[in-house]
Amino acid sequence: MNDRNIKTISEYHKFRGLPGPKHPLMSLIDYSKIDHRTNVEEIVTTPDFYAIGFKKNIPAKFRYGQSYFDFDEGVMSFFSPNQVIHYEPIKTNFNEQPSGWLLFIHPDFLWNTTLAKSIQHFDFFGYAINEALFLSEDEEKIMAQIFENINKEYNSSIDELSKDIIVAQIELLLNYAKRFYKRQFITREKNNHEILTKLEMVLSDYFNQRETLESGLPSVQFIANQLNVSPNYLSSLLKQLTGKSTQVHIHEKLIEKAKEILSTSSLTVNEIAYELGFERPESFSRLFKKKTNQTPLEFRASFN
Repeated sequence: MNDRNIKTISEYHKFRGLPGPKHPLMSLIDYSKIDHRTNVEEIVTTPDFYAIGFKKNIPAKFRYGQSYFDFDEGVMSFFSPNQVIHYEPIKTNFNEQPSGWLLFIHPDFLWNTTLAKSIQHFDFFGYAINEALFLSEDEEKIMAQIFENINKEYNSSIDELSKDIIVAQIELLLNYAKRFYKRQFITREKNNHEILTKLEMVLSDYFNQRETLESGLPSVQFIANQLNVSPNYLSSLLKQLTGKSTQVHIHEKLIEKAKEILSTSSLTVNEIAYELGFERPESFSRLFKKKTNQTPLEFRASFN
């Protein structure tokens, strides 16, 4: 395994045997120019910059955590600085030439631009590799044209407007990606329905277990791990499908369980709070009141 932290874009170019970048803080690589042949079984990199991949027919598997994804069709992936990327070459002969683009953007390149702050609001930079963006044929053409525009400017003589034009194209690319991800949430209805079903099962199982007292309240990260998706992806998906965040779903299931205990047992409010994983009973009572407009005791009294 080859494992390294990539501090600069120039360092990545050297690492992959590529000519130096034309700009120290931004680079656009033609994927067909990368030699994918290697004797290394796995390459693990942690770049200190943003990376956007637009790839097709890549003879490799990429891994994020324990999930694998084959880049054997047109897809896009987005990585924020310091994300760990696993690259596993496939020892096979591909019939088609790998193609696409690999765009690197150092955060300093965006300094003093509107994108410097807004890029943090594009949630898909926090998605795992197995949650890549699948492009339709028409969407692929749109993205390919934007990359061509960036490439043309990247290979032109640098002047005082070069950076502004490139940043504008990057922002356009990200906004289209945001639109296409929303479409993906809708069109992958079966997979999304399965995630919603599993979410209900995970939450039910969690609040029905005896270890809740020791485990505490379930975190968004815990729920996402159980569903094999990233927290950002799960939140984006749930907001698109239900209009509610992951945290709201957790609270709703918690209140549902609390109502069940209040109406079927003689446990005190404090005992119920601890059983549900709260460290402080008053936090439980406050949340219950916020969600139901009743205190736990008022709710229990309504059943008498």
